[in-house]
Amino acid sequence: MTKTILRSDEFSCPSCVTKIEKALAATPGVTAAKVHFNTGRIEVEHDPASAPVEALVSVVKSTGYEARPAAF
Repeated sequence: MTKTILRSDEFSCPSCVTKIEKALAATPGVTAAKVHFNTGRIEVEHDPASAPVEALVSVVKSTGYEARPAAF
C-alpha cells in the first residue's frame, strides 16, 4: 500500500468531505481516504497498481472538484 496526498483549493462547504471520501473509498484498490476540509488535503491509502494517482485525481474530479498530487 502507498499513501498519496492530493490537494484541492476548491472546497466550499463541509458536505464535499463525505462525498469525496465515499467516492474514493468505493474505488478498487483504495483502502482508506480522509479529506481535511480546512487544509484541502486529501490522504489516500491505495494500491498503486490497481488505483494509480491519475485514477484518484479522476475520482475526485468526478465528484466536481479539482485535485492534484502534492509532495506533502
